[in-house]
Amino acid sequence: MKSLIHTIGAATLLALAGCATSRESSGTAGAQPHFAKFGTNRVHYVVEGKGGHTIVFVHCWAGNLGFWNEQVPALKDKARLVLIDLPGHGQSDKPHTAYTMDFFAKAVLEVMRDAHVDKATLVGHSMGVPVICRVYKQAPERVAALVAVDGTLRKPKMTAEQADQFVARFRDPDYREKTRQFMGTMFPVPGTEAVRDRVVSEILETPQYVMLGAMEGMFSADQPDWDPQHLNVPLIVINAPNPMWNDQYRDYAHGLSGQVEYRSVDGVGHWLMLEKPTEFNATLVEALAKYDLIAE
Repeated sequence: MKSLIHTIGAATLLALAGCATSRESSGTAGAQPHFAKFGTNRVHYVVEGKGGHTIVFVHCWAGNLGFWNEQVPALKDKARLVLIDLPGHGQSDKPHTAYTMDFFAKAVLEVMRDAHVDKATLVGHSMGVPVICRVYKQAPERVAALVAVDGTLRKPKMTAEQADQFVARFRDPDYREKTRQFMGTMFPVPGTEAVRDRVVSEILETPQYVMLGAMEGMFSADQPDWDPQHLNVPLIVINAPNPMWNDQYRDYAHGLSGQVEYRSVDGVGHWLMLEKPTEFNATLVEALAKYDLIAE
């Protein structure tokens, strides 16, 4: 069970964090806030850069849009960037509702509508990967490409009992301490303690009911697999070293689309875009350029 928990965590959990010391760090400092109407709630987002291409960034479990700050300087001259606080996260409204992957996907589409984005490359990290996969399921014509950053493109196989055991820690009164302990397993590389502390601090700002709801939305047996099965758009995969990203998974990813770029960044944990942002950004830019998804 321990290895299963690590696999699930590395594939689908946790939020992104920038290397600065606050949410409004170098990437989005001074950006004008926008709010898309989503039912009776509002979804917060910011827009950076300009150009004929648009990239939408989707953060992960308990995250916020500021966690993509390190990617903004590398891309804002090459595309229009839309960074989203998913419902329940960051500055978005936090209703008591079912935080399913389809719910999040609908919010992403509402932000795209509000931002006048007809079609975009979707970048998701960890839980953001199932979210962007469900966006593609709901509206494939709105997607130019999918970029999966250290997140699984298909739902992990486990029994209902295993899923409940994994999610249960976030129901407990001491969920904060259990979250801290769990986070520690995501930072195997020495020297990343500052990033770890920032990530843990911001994750724990997310309400417990949102954290729990998102976990249940990923792993509950009554929720659909987010496996896209077949893509008519390019797929870019960028992973950290992890046993779950084995040859079988690589073959699976290559079978999803006729245009697949499968990359990895060495010497990092789950938070590759934070631990080595320069290397990660160079890898991302190169892959996007290969499929003409950004300006030269």
